[in-house]
Parts: sequence; structure tokens; C-alpha cells
Amino acid sequence: MALPATVVLTTPEASAESSKQAAARRALAQLKVARPLSIRGYSREKFRPHWVNRKGRCSTRELALARDGRGVRRNAACHPVKGHWYSPYDGKRLKSERHVDVDHLVPLAYAWRSGAKRWSPAKRRAFANDLTRPELITVSHSANIAKGGQGPQSWRPQRRAYWCEYATSWITVKRHYGLFVTRAEKKALLNMLRTC
Repeated sequence: MALPATVVLTTPEASAESSKQAAARRALAQLKVARPLSIRGYSREKFRPHWVNRKGRCSTRELALARDGRGVRRNAACHPVKGHWYSPYDGKRLKSERHVDVDHLVPLAYAWRSGAKRWSPAKRRAFANDLTRPELITVSHSANIAKGGQGPQSWRPQRRAYWCEYATSWITVKRHYGLFVTRAEKKALLNMLRTC
């Protein structure tokens, strides 16, 4: 008598995560692998203004803080004066804008060495102010300082539960802008995708 086949039940969430991982792996496979460019000539000024005004007096940073926060109240100049923010890098819940940073997921200096060095000033400015892709994320000041200009081969979010989202977001940004990855960076991203 034949034994019944093993039935594997998958939840919609698990299926979505495996689909997300597969899509991220395919996108990563399409990225060019190369050695990093020289940092020579880099400065944040090359991405200026990296907080442009969008709506009236509201800068990109202020719009990101309003988007990512809860109960955000702004003054007449659009600056947040009250609100709550969650930092996915380290799990901190923050009640003051003074403790919050808007991080460039792919750091500006890292983007420079991945191909942004060859971009026009307008493209660099668009990259630094991109609210459409997951390039701008609200995090704790301490997590942003710890990350600095590092890539995933040398820095990862403190919360392992965020590694999948971090890696897929990193790949999304790099793919959209045609930035390349290094071998070590690609390996680190693949390792992080295993947590999806």
C-alpha cells in the first residue's frame, strides 16, 4: 500500500515572503558586479541640495518624517514638533524628532563608489531626495551614526528581523539607479535574504 504524500501547508504570509525573496534574488542576479570606484572627488555637496523643498516649505526630510511617523504635528515652517517614530534598524520607539534621522539606505558615499560618481548633478540630487523608492528611511540617530557610509558587507541592522526588508530595499534602490555591487556586498545580501 502506498504511503500518503506529505502535505506541506504554507500560509499566505510565508508564500509572500518566499516570493519576495525569489524576486529579490532575481533582481540581485541582474546587477553588475564590479570593484568599487575611488572615493576621490566625493562630498555630500555633490548631491546638493540633498533635502529639496517639495510642497511649499516642506523639505524631503520633513515629508519623510511625516510619512514614517504617527501623530506628527508640524509648525508653520513644516518642521515636525510632535510625533512618534519607530526605528526598524534597532527597534527603538522615539518620541522626539531630535532623536530621529532620515537615513539614506544606500549611503551617498557608497552610491558614489557604486556608480553615482559618473552621474549628472541632477541625477545625484534626485537620488538623495527619492521618496518613491525605499532609499529614505526614518531611523534612530544612534543607528544612523553606527551605520555611517557602510554597506551590508560591513554593517547590518541590529534587528535580524529587519534583514530581509533591508536587503530587498537595498537591491531595489541599486537596481532602479543602475548601481553595481561588489562581490562581498552581493554575498552579504544573499545571506540576509535567507532570513526572508
